[in-house]
Amino acid sequence: MPDFVIAPPPTITVPVAGGSLFPVRRIFCVGRNYAAHARELGNDERDPPFFFTKPADAVVTHGADAPYPPATGNLHHEMELVVAIARGGANIPASDALAHVFGYAAGLDLTRRDLQDEAKAARRPWDMSKAFDASAPIGEIVPAAQIGHPAAGAITLRVNGQPRQSGDLADQIWPVPEIIAALSRLVHLAPGDLIFTGTPEGVGPLHPGDLAEGEIAGIGTVSTRIG
Repeated sequence: MPDFVIAPPPTITVPVAGGSLFPVRRIFCVGRNYAAHARELGNDERDPPFFFTKPADAVVTHGADAPYPPATGNLHHEMELVVAIARGGANIPASDALAHVFGYAAGLDLTRRDLQDEAKAARRPWDMSKAFDASAPIGEIVPAAQIGHPAAGAITLRVNGQPRQSGDLADQIWPVPEIIAALSRLVHLAPGDLIFTGTPEGVGPLHPGDLAEGEIAGIGTVSTRIG
């Protein structure tokens, strides 16, 4: 056995429908992938896809609470389809991309919007606005072998029972095969990678005590209470 100088970190996992576990390697996120959301933030919906990351241990599962993060006064919800990668590769053609997908889940990209706005204004990295602790709540992953590869379906979010976000997967500017193709031209994708695919319009603030509940038709749900 290797002689580690500190204990190795635990394997981060996401539950899979049926009882197994999906080990998480990396989390990639697509920025501005729904035209209405791009417009609500004042951006050009025709821009090509771009990506940012979160650490694997940002994952929150089983509906656990997500603590309100420090250093922000404007925490936002972003409801998203999450893609779980089972086969790695680089320069993957869009026509072959879905063969690399294990399954899909509903997820939340929690965002320190005030820090993100400051970073944009200063042309600095977004990391601390996106990649903080407990910033990636996610529901169960449903295998594509069971549900196929949904390209359409309602994606919604409620906060304390009130509707906040509503869209359809068909409204994505860049569908899943094109996202995988674009990302694999930048990095060598690997089994265990997760891809958050962008959010529809209606993003807004969350406060301590708020319950965020999201659903994607035919895929599943995600929920977390802001601690």
